[in-house]
Amino acid sequence: MTQTIRVDIVSAEAEIFSGDATMVVATGEIGELGITPRHAPLITRLKPGHVDVLLAGGERQQFWISGGMLEVQPQVVTVLADTAARAADLDEASAQRAKKEAEDALANRTDAMEIAEAQVKLAQAITQLQALERLRKSLKH
Repeated sequence: MTQTIRVDIVSAEAEIFSGDATMVVATGEIGELGITPRHAPLITRLKPGHVDVLLAGGERQQFWISGGMLEVQPQVVTVLADTAARAADLDEASAQRAKKEAEDALANRTDAMEIAEAQVKLAQAITQLQALERLRKSLKH
């Protein structure tokens, strides 16, 4: 029997995923994290990017988050994100438009707050596009 750990991925809007997995991979502030059953308890910030959930049957579920927190407890891994989506649900055209709008905003703004907001939007659009690219690569294999 394969050991599993329960994984919950939730955003401010909804629960995105809840199920058992053999491993969770996410990008923390200081690098990639691989969480498996019996991992030491942990709380850390997550960067915008991907969260991969490997299910017991070998299936891989991929998600995109705008950043957030990861909590590891003995029986459960919780990802709390402001915004989260299944990678397959991301819209490449929308992400490309958001990236272009953020780049334009950065080029035309001088106010520090506007620049910071545009940088956040640009980072989110880029990580959405990266999540889509990772999904494409995993579907080819």
